[in-house]
This record gives sequence, C-alpha cells and structure tokens, in this order.
Amino acid sequence: MEPWLTPLFDAEGMRAVDSWAIEERGVASLELMEAAGRSVAQVVGELAPRDPVRVVCGKGNNGGDGLVAARYLAEAGHEVDVLLLWPAEELSGDAAANLARVEAEHVSGDLAPLLAGSGAVVDAIFGTGFAGAPRSPAAEAIEAINRCGAPVLACDIASGVDASSGEVEGVAVEAAVTVAFHAAKVGHRIAPGCWHAGEVRVVPIGIPPGAPSRPAAGVIDPAVLALAPRRGPRSTKFTSGQVTVAGASRGLTGAVRMASLAAIRAGAGYATVAVPADLEAIFEQAQAEVMSVGCPGGDGCLAPGSAKAVLSAFEGAAAGVFGPGLGRDPGSVDLAREVVIAIGAPLVLDADGLNAFTGRLDSIAARAAPTILTPHAGELGRLLERPADSIESRRLESAREAARAADAVVVLKGADTIVTDGERVAVNDIFAPGLATAGTGDVLSGMVGALLARGLEPFAAACAGVLAHARAGRDAAARVGSAESTIAGDVIASIPVGLRPI
Repeated sequence: MEPWLTPLFDAEGMRAVDSWAIEERGVASLELMEAAGRSVAQVVGELAPRDPVRVVCGKGNNGGDGLVAARYLAEAGHEVDVLLLWPAEELSGDAAANLARVEAEHVSGDLAPLLAGSGAVVDAIFGTGFAGAPRSPAAEAIEAINRCGAPVLACDIASGVDASSGEVEGVAVEAAVTVAFHAAKVGHRIAPGCWHAGEVRVVPIGIPPGAPSRPAAGVIDPAVLALAPRRGPRSTKFTSGQVTVAGASRGLTGAVRMASLAAIRAGAGYATVAVPADLEAIFEQAQAEVMSVGCPGGDGCLAPGSAKAVLSAFEGAAAGVFGPGLGRDPGSVDLAREVVIAIGAPLVLDADGLNAFTGRLDSIAARAAPTILTPHAGELGRLLERPADSIESRRLESAREAARAADAVVVLKGADTIVTDGERVAVNDIFAPGLATAGTGDVLSGMVGALLARGLEPFAAACAGVLAHARAGRDAAARVGSAESTIAGDVIASIPVGLRPI
C-alpha cells in the first residue's frame, strides 16, 4: 500500500492479523478479548454516562468483548445490566469463558422496556465477521437500541454494518462512538456504514508489532500532496503543464470557467478552454488568465462538427478535462463518444461527458491514455444502468465495478469520496459540508486535471485532488462563516490552502 494511505482493514485482513498474533506470536485469544473489553469500558467511563449501563451481547467474540467490558464497568462502580440475546449455552468458547465471570440475563421478546432509562448502551452483538442482514433476535434488538434514546457505544463495528464494505442490508446500530480494535475498518469510513459509526476511536488490544499487513483500503493522508512537483527557478508555464478543458453550452458556461480557473489555481502552467465558437466571447471577457479556442459546428454547444477543433485543442496538453457544462444535446453526446476515445492526453471525464457514456462504460477502456472518471452516485448509476440508490447502498463495489469496466480510475464523489482503480482503494475522511453546492464538482475536475498535468500518476492525482478539494472546502466555509454560504468560487480561492503540504 502507498505510504500516504492510512490502512483500513476488512474482515479477512483482521482475521489474518488475529491468527498471526495467536498462532505465530503466542498471544492467547482470551488476552486479546480482555484488552478489547477493557478498552471499551475505559471509553464508556470517559463518556461519564449516568447509570445504568446496558450491555447487549451476541453469542460470538463481539459478545465476549461486551462481557469483559461489563465486568470492568462493574468493578469501576457502575450499575451494569448484561443482556444476552442468545441462551448461555450458545456462546462461543472465549465468550463463554467470560460469561462465567459476570452476571448476565438471557432476554427474549421486546428489548425496549429493558433499555428504558439507560445512561448508555454498549452494542456487542456483531463484530467484523458479520455480513448480510440481521435476523431475529438481533434485528429487533438493534431497532430497540436505536429507539432507546441513550448514547450507544459500538464494540469494533456498529452491529448490522459490513466491516469489509460499509454496506447495510437491513437495520444497523446508530452509534455515537465506535471503539475499533487494533485498526480502523473499511466499514467505518464508507457510507452508509460511516453514518452508523459515530466517532471512531482506534485502540490497541495487544497485537504485537510487525503483524502482517493486509489492508483492503486506505484513508488519504496529506502526505500525498508532497508528491506534486514544485516550481523551481527553471520552471516555465510549459514545464508546469498545460490543461485543456472542453465543454460548455448555452446556459452552462460557468462549469468550464470554474474547472479551468481551478486548474491554474492548482498549479497548471496554463489552461485552454475548448468551447462552442458562438460562446467564446464570454470566456475572452471573463477570464484573462485562461486561453480559449472557439470550436465551430454547433448551435450554442459542441457537436460532431466541432470534433476537429476540439481534438486540436488537446494536442500538446499534459492533461485534459472533458464534460463540464457540455449539456445533453444529442449532437454533444455524439461528439463526446467520438472525441473522448481519440484524445491522446490523460483525461478527467466529468459531468455530461460521463452521461454521454450511459450504458457504454466499457467503451472508455479503448482510450490509449489514462482516464479518471468523477461521477456522483446518479452519474455512476447511469453509467452502470441502475438506480442511484443502489449505488449508494453499494458504493465501494459499484466504484470498483466501474473502474474495472472502463479501465480507469473512478472517483465516486460524496462525503466519503472513494478513489479506486479497481484494485487499490482510497477514501477521503475529511467532511466538508461547504462542498454541497453547485459547481464544486467542476472545481474538483480542474484540480485533478492540474495534478495530472504536473506529473502525478492517475491514482495519486485523483487522491491528491480529492483531499485538497475537501480541505479547500472546509477552509472556504470557515473563511466565509458558514457551510451554507459557501459557493464554488470560495472553494477556488481556498485551493492554495487545500494543497498546502502538512
């Protein structure tokens, strides 16, 4: 894994780490459970809840972690009720061993009366090995936990969340805090799972240093920003990289303007826009820093007759962006399908450039140069010909599927923006609500195009652009005073802050 990614593990990777500690380093599994439960109890204590604390336990190792936590909480003077969802004889080995050391009650039926008046609830039903939809009695218990009104602390992962993907097929616990054992999991960072995690606190549980690392993904670290070459005394606008942005149609000229301005703010030596000839005057008057090429052949939009001029504008470009403001005129769609495959530069495909390939995702793989796709869930749904809500429920797998089909890097935008080339997976964990406004996607495409032009390989360029974009969005909101008042131009002004290495 790249050194600028902080590892995220899936269920298989954590099983490998646990097995290594137990089988290769001689750490008893009971010791790992003891450390995990003790850490949970410590975090519950730090939250200083009023009593009683209710610990809801499943029958596997996660339930055992809860039993250990209950014992430590009781020893610390808390009033603790342990509620077993399955009979004691169904508990697994280590969990059964810890059951003998604490008072617990097997409960059945409606859990709500037993949770009423709780100061806090510890969710110890399912761990990282869980997948699918919870069944009875767990499903009803999860619903009762979510209705009880008390703060909920989850042991390792909120029950009902798939730790390997973040998927939630049925109900899932809505935790205020998750105590993650040894390392964060993929399901902590990818929606919808991330919305169930609350604050994630990673705690050690006694796994020795040197554990085999099999991370399934990684959180993008600011160290990626140091990869972009810096300008030196011999730099010129040509060595800094040229970005060409093609798009625009009548009523949608702002998208190209924002993408091109973002590109030069993000370090491109210069930017050229390829736009409909009858709209070129807008760009000539509005942006002195950006050059323009008027492409004839369409009526207020780019159309097949514009193909030669568009392709000419990309000659010599270090990277390109295609699609902002393109529109969905049939002629523009036909143009996109013709020229995107022929553009010889590394290319960011965005907005209506993506929509032109509805149901034709695999045709993008014919491009000779690298491609980065930057869809939101609706656009990716159109590319894969399925509803947007099915994308949102399976974000990681959908992004991987698209990347493999298009032989491209996919940036699936959202609060948990995912970057994948089909194998490597990176996730942004900087929430920037100020980006929830029109035009910020165009800003991102321009930034990624600039980082490509500056020499970063596509996966790194996408990751650096996503992180810098989120940081710029957060800075812009702070500078103007609120996320709700932030506009795309504010984000462009904050790009230097977003790109600043830490």
